[in-house]
Order: sequence, then C-alpha cells, then structure tokens
Amino acid sequence: MPVIRVTALDDPRLTDYAHATDVALKNARRSEPGRENGLYVAESLLVLERALRAGHVPRSVLALGTSEVEAVAALGAAGHGDVPVFVGPGELLAELTGYLLHRGLIASMTRPPLPDARALLAGARRVVVIENVVDPTNVGAIFRSAGAIGADAVLVTPRCSDPFYRRAIRVSMGTVLQVPWTRVGEWDELEPLLHDEGFHIAALALTPDAVSLRDFEARVPERVALVLGAEGEGLTPEAIAAADTVVQIPMLHGIDSLNVAAASAVALWAVTR
Repeated sequence: MPVIRVTALDDPRLTDYAHATDVALKNARRSEPGRENGLYVAESLLVLERALRAGHVPRSVLALGTSEVEAVAALGAAGHGDVPVFVGPGELLAELTGYLLHRGLIASMTRPPLPDARALLAGARRVVVIENVVDPTNVGAIFRSAGAIGADAVLVTPRCSDPFYRRAIRVSMGTVLQVPWTRVGEWDELEPLLHDEGFHIAALALTPDAVSLRDFEARVPERVALVLGAEGEGLTPEAIAAADTVVQIPMLHGIDSLNVAAASAVALWAVTR
C-alpha cells in the first residue's frame, strides 16, 4: 500500500476528507463508475477492519502516524494493495477534516448497494424496524444491540437517519457494516411485506392495549419484527396500526420509557433468548 506523507492540503486525492459532511459524502463521486451509491467514512482501525471483512471497497486511508500505517498494512486491505495511505501530523489533518482524528485514522469507503428487503427477510427470524429515528448516535447504538444480541436484519424507514453516517458507524463499533440492513418504504408497503414473509409485527409503544414484554416473551412468535420509534414522538399511528401486538417494557418509579437504543437492547434480549 503506497504511503504518502501529507505536508500540504492541495492534493486532489484528499478531497474526500476536506470538511466533508455525511450528506456530501453520500452524494460524492456518483458520476464515477462503481461509485453510484456515494461514499462513507470508516473511523478507527476496528471499523476499517470490519468494513473490509464485509467486502466494502476503500478509496484511501488518512492516518496520524507510523503505528496506524503499520496496522493498516497488517490488514492487507483485503487485497486492495493500491489504496493510498496518507499520513500526516494531527494539526494538519484536523485542518483538512475539521475534527481531530482521536481514533488514529479514517478511511474513505465506497458505499455498497443496499440489498433487497425481501431477500433479507427470507431467512430471518428476528428483525428490527427503525422508524424515523433521527439521531445517528441512537441509530448506531441500536445496530450495536442488534449485532451483539443477534438480530438477523435491520429495516430502516425513509425518514430515519442514515446508518452510514460517521457517528452512527462509530457508535455501532462497525456493526452497521456487519448486520444486514436496507431501506424500506412506508407502512402501506412495509406491513404487507412483513406479513407476507410470516413476521409478527411487535411495536414498542405506550398505548392502553399494550401488553407487557414479560407476557409477550412467554409466547413469542416464531418470526418477530420489533418496531422502534423516534425519540420523543415515538411510533407513528401508521406503525401502531400495522402492529399485531403493541408491547411495553415494564417500568418502576414512575418512569414510562427508555431511550430508544436501550429499549432495543432490552426487547431484543427478551425475544431472542
């Protein structure tokens, strides 16, 4: 892997890192062959390793020092030996990116195409539907729970934050790159899709007819889609109407709900044991 010392910021190959927002990266390079889906940033050696293991294609790596370069070289870049590794001092790289590289390196990655939702559901038993969760931190934490506890797939609604955003990937510890996921349509499309594939839709919400998670896990269906709603507003009326069961997590001390990421971990644990 060619190592290039960064002493100035006028190299056009550094454009991927030049104060690029997540939205700009998503829309970048789409005119280039093989880049139709845009780019994302993998932050840290662990995330880069998981991205390469998932078959994602790097464009370049930006590293702070010799130890990071050696670590990247040790990965072998999954056969991408021609991928340049730019290395430079922290202050100069922070000027380029707009933030400090606390985790030693970042990599510019080509976004892979998203899989077909029906294909993801074909062999799944436990899936998570994230509806309109706008905070990338929460999205990343939900993916981390899904990966750790054992969800087979994650479905993301149109107004949900992008799981490929840098913060979501970082918080997920790279599990966004491991757990199969895709975008889906609104509930008029999603409800029949889940039911056609044999899923019981379980929506986490506070409604008068909600059943306790303890009762639900005692007779949990064979195939379950857990639906998690937005911070503050919770699930939309359309999501609740589509649900076969509305489930709530029992609470103490007058507290009625958990953060959506914490709720995802509790609910997944209950239905996958």
